[in-house]
Amino acid sequence: MSIKIIKGEGRSWRPFRFPPRVRPATQASDSLAGDPAALQRAVAEGFQEGIDKGYEQGLEQGREAGYREGFERGIDDGKAIGHEEGRTQGRQAFDEAVQPLDRLIESFERFHRDFEQARREQLLELVQKVSRQVIRCELTLSPTQLLTLAEEALAAMPGDQDDARILLNPEECARIRELAPERAAAWRLVPDEKLALGECRVVTAQAEADIGCQQRLDSCMETLAEHIRAEG
Repeated sequence: MSIKIIKGEGRSWRPFRFPPRVRPATQASDSLAGDPAALQRAVAEGFQEGIDKGYEQGLEQGREAGYREGFERGIDDGKAIGHEEGRTQGRQAFDEAVQPLDRLIESFERFHRDFEQARREQLLELVQKVSRQVIRCELTLSPTQLLTLAEEALAAMPGDQDDARILLNPEECARIRELAPERAAAWRLVPDEKLALGECRVVTAQAEADIGCQQRLDSCMETLAEHIRAEG
């Protein structure tokens, strides 16, 4: 609705328009109450609007919560992975760093084993040489010790001992007859050039025994070598 306002003669005029009337909410509700279809549409639109707003708000909140949770979990997983990778790399670097030391230790242990083995072999050789010299000195001073060994061997041998023969080195056989003629006459001493000094063999009709010093020395040295190797 408009009203024309005239401002004096000869002047132009313009129409005046009243602002639209705003219906109160109660009036809108009253108007919808008379139209069930419109009311149903309004309820449906409001419900859908509420769902959309709730969905958007929930989506935004879920996105923010998921981002925070993912960020925190990513930090924790990154720390764990970084720690494990750092530990692995540190272990690898340590292993690479100690390899020269390991080779040095292995070389030292091998040298120590070889040195100990050589030392034991030299010790055995020295003992054998000293023992041989001692035996020679003893036999030089008292060659009749071979007769004592022969008598002990004959006492342990089976069979008749009347025809027993004692084979000796010719030099030792002569010295025994010279130093102990009575004992030498009691046995059948047979010089044997194949036997070295200190060697002696007892032969009967039923048995034979090697009671030489070398055989005894070899047996003792073998036992000593086994004992020393066992300690090593």
